[in-house]
Amino acid sequence: MLNLVICDDERTLRSDLRKVLETELELCGETFKIAEFDCGESLVRALNDSVFDIIFLDIEMKDLDGVATAREIRKRTSAPEIIFVTSYPDFVFQGYEVQALNYILKPYQKEKIISVLHTALERLGRDSEKYYMVESRGQTLRLPLSRIKYFFSDRRSVNAVTAEETHTFYGKLSELETELPENFVRIHNRYLVNLKYVQSIQGNSVQMAGEELPVSRSCKQDLAIAFAKYMLN
Repeated sequence: MLNLVICDDERTLRSDLRKVLETELELCGETFKIAEFDCGESLVRALNDSVFDIIFLDIEMKDLDGVATAREIRKRTSAPEIIFVTSYPDFVFQGYEVQALNYILKPYQKEKIISVLHTALERLGRDSEKYYMVESRGQTLRLPLSRIKYFFSDRRSVNAVTAEETHTFYGKLSELETELPENFVRIHNRYLVNLKYVQSIQGNSVQMAGEELPVSRSCKQDLAIAFAKYMLN
């Protein structure tokens, strides 16, 4: 069980950060709990009864600010990875004395949050395969994203296609697109492909591990750019 903390005196910002973390951790197949605190004092008190793995800590808080809170945490334990959250980049240099892993600037950028989260997971030895959870035929399935070649929609259903089988579940491709890593790219109003399996782009179609899928005109340019970036990486 991974135990995370969000300590920020602004409820809306705690909620925004929590949504990004929950979505990414579910994709990773992690079991986790996220505790929220609205001040440094309450977080420090909680250390007496709880063990935390990753702490997202706002710097600008009343009374006990984030840096002072981090000092109190380090007096008690060196275990948690501390990630500062701030509106002012100048504050981040204070993170060295408390062994802060990294920082996130407000307003939040999803890509930065995910990047810093995975760095923390690597430090904890927890970074692993990403999964997508689906309800199919009365059971909950954890589908490894690395095994999914593409998703395609059929009315109210979405199909996840792997080399071995196809899993069907209720959903919308547009909603799925926002939840998946950037290597999943929309090529058509009915298709979302994993660039890992794209062999080539030819005219108005892509070749994918023995299959040919259509590419719509509106998606063609974005697909070409995404594929080129993926190949360079």
